[in-house]
Amino acid sequence: MPVQTITQDKDHFIGMSTFEASFLPPLRIGAVNYLNTKPLVQGLSEQLREGELVFDYPSRLADALAARELDAALVPSIELAEHPEWLIVSDACIGCVGPVLSVKLMFRTPPSEVRSLALDEGSRTSVVLAQILLSKLHGVHPELTLLPVGESPEQVCADATLVIGDRAILNDERQFVEVWDLGEQWCRWTGLPMVFAMWVARPQVETEELSLVLSKARDNGCSNLATIAKEQSAKMQLPLELVEEYLCHHLHFHLGSKQLRGLELFYQYAAELNFIQEPPSIALDDCSIKNK
Repeated sequence: MPVQTITQDKDHFIGMSTFEASFLPPLRIGAVNYLNTKPLVQGLSEQLREGELVFDYPSRLADALAARELDAALVPSIELAEHPEWLIVSDACIGCVGPVLSVKLMFRTPPSEVRSLALDEGSRTSVVLAQILLSKLHGVHPELTLLPVGESPEQVCADATLVIGDRAILNDERQFVEVWDLGEQWCRWTGLPMVFAMWVARPQVETEELSLVLSKARDNGCSNLATIAKEQSAKMQLPLELVEEYLCHHLHFHLGSKQLRGLELFYQYAAELNFIQEPPSIALDDCSIKNK
């Protein structure tokens, strides 16, 4: 997916509210142009003052933020463990409180017998989540291989295959002996939500106004899920009922105290299994998060 950049100038603020035209400094913001991010980014470009909104893959956004090419970005939650100096800057996120539908682990053998695991190369957080669940629930630590973006799970001979995104939602599951929705597995096992991605910023970046803008964009998106679903259904050539179900019932876009407790546990297990060096410090004070 090529990088898309939207530059804002003062002409975009004619007729906007005082809040929307508030004095947000010109920042370079990285976002993801996936179906699950639409409620967070729909209309966001119109609310940035003299800034840039850059769309790219999540992993590339994280790399650009680390290289100081971006000021803030929507990144996979595991990235905060790699960059503990980053700060959570919004109570907007992508998570779930049950089945997520778009992150699945598909088994050719029973989970307790898995010796090889093919990983969707488009994911980072889900890769760690899958291995945590396999280790904690069944004590297995499989050899890892890649599932290239252009290949389907049916083409891979691994005992289990992690798939995310559209091909997780639409994939034919009949030839697999078991399929885990990783959001459902995590929430059922821990009793806590799972957070897959969140807005973070580099240190010394002025984020007070940005936090408000990102939350307002999320609120606007969540108020217009039916419209977003209709637009994306036509654009992506997916059944409207499926897109509505995904956006309205499987995703959760608010980062509150329960979500942060879920993140803390996720990081704790990731550190125990040596996927990260140590859990990052996270707190409600990292941003103006309100309990949801």
